[in-house]
Amino acid sequence: MIDDQFAPLTPKILIAIKKITSKPIKYLINTHWHGDHTGGNVNIEKEGALIVAHNNVRKRMSVDQVVRGKTKKASPESALPVITFTDDMMMYFNNDDVLITHIHNAHTDGDAIIYFTKNNVLHMGDTYFQGKFPYIDLASGGSINGYIAGIEKAILLSNNETKIIPGHGNVAKRSDLKSYLKMLNTIKSNIQIEIDNKATLQEVIVNKTITESYKSFNGWINEEKIKTAIYKSLKK
Repeated sequence: MIDDQFAPLTPKILIAIKKITSKPIKYLINTHWHGDHTGGNVNIEKEGALIVAHNNVRKRMSVDQVVRGKTKKASPESALPVITFTDDMMMYFNNDDVLITHIHNAHTDGDAIIYFTKNNVLHMGDTYFQGKFPYIDLASGGSINGYIAGIEKAILLSNNETKIIPGHGNVAKRSDLKSYLKMLNTIKSNIQIEIDNKATLQEVIVNKTITESYKSFNGWINEEKIKTAIYKSLKK
């Protein structure tokens, strides 16, 4: 199982899984530490699953964190990953060779993407928001350069037949990732030019030309938020 949403959704998730298989959940992989991906950890651990994640996921879940200005209390011990890794790990499971690989400082500092090599399925967690601007969590170690590098890595791992599962959005294809990469690089380049010309954050926010070609990507992260995140990331 990959990620588990918020705790109240666990019963619905378990019902959906049982429609597919009567076998128990043996492993839960967290793609990063945010609550909409780890909120059900305690419940799934009670089902007997071992939780797997990047080392930074355990570190962040073990202490209080500030999320969008609000303090999120440390998770209980039973919610924490019990198997962690730093860069890559393999699992040989269900007749597949499963690569779990770290994406450095993209959405957070603990992102993992999971590639089912034989089934040719790539789960990207929140290192990919299909059709929408991404949430780059600067406070959790995210960065625009890391996000771009993560998309590039996913493109290298995949082929034209790969089913790509985003953290938010619809199942996508490799060509969608290429378009997404172009969007990120274009906006980053536009903002870097403004920074080089000594523009302030407020000047970048009100400059509509920076994101004019990508209005369709507005969502929870709108043009103002993505420009702010990229500006602050580049200024770091």
